[in-house]
Amino acid sequence: MENITDGTWDTLPVQLNEKILQTLEEMKFTYMTPVQSACIPLFMSNKDVAAEAVTGSGKTLAFVIPIIELLLKREEKLKKKQVGALVITPTRELALQISEVMGMFIQKFPEFTQILLIGGSNPAEDVEKFTEHGGNIVIATPGRLEDMFRRKSEGLELASAVRSLDVLVLDEADRLLDMGFEASLNSILSYLPKQRRTGLFSATQTQELEKLVRAGLRNPVRITVKEKGQAASATQKTPARLSNYYFICRAEDKFNNLVAFLRQHKHEKQLVFFSTCACVEYFGRALESLVKKVTIHCIHGKMKNKRSSIFSDFRALKSGILVCTDVMARGIDIPDVNWVLQYDPPSSASAFVHRCGRTARIGNYGNALVFLLPMEEPYVNFLSINQKCPLQKMSAIKDVVDVLPKVKAMALADRAMFDKGMRAFVSYVQAYAKHQCSLIFRVKDLDFVSLANGFALLRLPKMPELKGKTFPDFVETTVNTDSIRYKDKNRQKQRQKMLAELKDKEKMELPKKNFVKNKSWSKQKCKKERKKKRAAKRKHDEDSDMDEEYMKELLEDTRLLKKLKKGQISEEDFEQQLTNSKQEAGGP
Repeated sequence: MENITDGTWDTLPVQLNEKILQTLEEMKFTYMTPVQSACIPLFMSNKDVAAEAVTGSGKTLAFVIPIIELLLKREEKLKKKQVGALVITPTRELALQISEVMGMFIQKFPEFTQILLIGGSNPAEDVEKFTEHGGNIVIATPGRLEDMFRRKSEGLELASAVRSLDVLVLDEADRLLDMGFEASLNSILSYLPKQRRTGLFSATQTQELEKLVRAGLRNPVRITVKEKGQAASATQKTPARLSNYYFICRAEDKFNNLVAFLRQHKHEKQLVFFSTCACVEYFGRALESLVKKVTIHCIHGKMKNKRSSIFSDFRALKSGILVCTDVMARGIDIPDVNWVLQYDPPSSASAFVHRCGRTARIGNYGNALVFLLPMEEPYVNFLSINQKCPLQKMSAIKDVVDVLPKVKAMALADRAMFDKGMRAFVSYVQAYAKHQCSLIFRVKDLDFVSLANGFALLRLPKMPELKGKTFPDFVETTVNTDSIRYKDKNRQKQRQKMLAELKDKEKMELPKKNFVKNKSWSKQKCKKERKKKRAAKRKHDEDSDMDEEYMKELLEDTRLLKKLKKGQISEEDFEQQLTNSKQEAGGP
């Protein structure tokens, strides 16, 4: 790695512990990065910090080292079940990564214990682990941490344990707020002591983050680190050594181009980003079959227990492909990623920058490529202005062959693949409709025939966006898709059982349906008339004194009840309006 940094560790204005320096030497971190040289002295001199630095600039060590230094300086040593430092991060992959780095440092400090509290594991086991071994340093995701505070009845007194807290770090703080963790964070912060050091680390500063800075930090020192050699575009948010490309092609040619590119870069390590979990499932399965002699892993947010092992396996690979969603876009440090491929542009411009930042990390070189449809080309200019992220056009990809017939054959051979394709298409269109840059990404501009061909669909799905539209240019398969079987014998057996149950149900309901359906309109009208006459006669016989005002009131009550059933008003509104109408009818 080139020396593009801010000097060696001994040039810091504060002296680091000898064991920390030994660990840094073992990890071959000879030089500091700018964010490390700026943050470590401030954090160690009891300042709160709000640091913004490009992704891949070494933010993890900028808070791991001060955490250990501050805990070592405590007058009163931490007991087993006392929490001295808390690191909160948005994804479990990032938490695992931080835990791994922290683990390397505290190997030389047996007096400290750390615990990882993340989703995907059994909460009861986490309670047991903390009860038995404690955790002076807690690294956690917000959801699981909030849950742990509520487990008092199971013998976990986490609210008492954090009273001794010295340091709180929110890593990828902007992402924590993006992902809707604001309520969880507020709940967690309410348990923590006010007298503490706080660090906010992020690649971008947002308005929501500004609010968090004001609420959680006392006179924070703001640190904004720009890369050297970036004077001409001082606000560029992507790493300096990143080559950023874009490629324009039609929707039906996109997957063919991706496969050709991956086949030509088999010896390299690549991330391929898709917009939805369903697209990862579908295209990931297709790539496993089409790109041979390459290790391909898939990872997305709906995977529960597998994510950690998949992430670890891919990190250890020298070459391979990871097909993923934006769950892998932030803060994740995967060694030696050569290419970041964005099959779909992400829903937000900031996510584009974070995706690119999985390569060209800490002074290394890397490449990124985004695939765009012809109508999406203005996005290039938008990124250049909005994110200070210039892109250069990539020339045509060589040796492109049509692999879509093979994907169709996979769908015909296995209903699981057919289902995945339909779900992927629907999820893609729904995600497209929610794109933050809605002036460029508009569902009404999509060529659904070209898109469906690009997804290798056998037929178009039934969905609101296609309702009432005809697509004569789309060639459906001649095969009856209902006859496609699951390769998995158990799934096929289950499907046949379900279809048989539906058939029986239809048979039972048939006589009733036919009776209503076959009855002529005139007979139905006669029946209504007879009912009306009987009601009128009954009313007359009972000498009902129901006056006009009462009828109006009854109609009003019925109208309100219908609104309530349709969910147009709440029960509270229903009660209120009912009471008001009664009062108006009864007078003052």
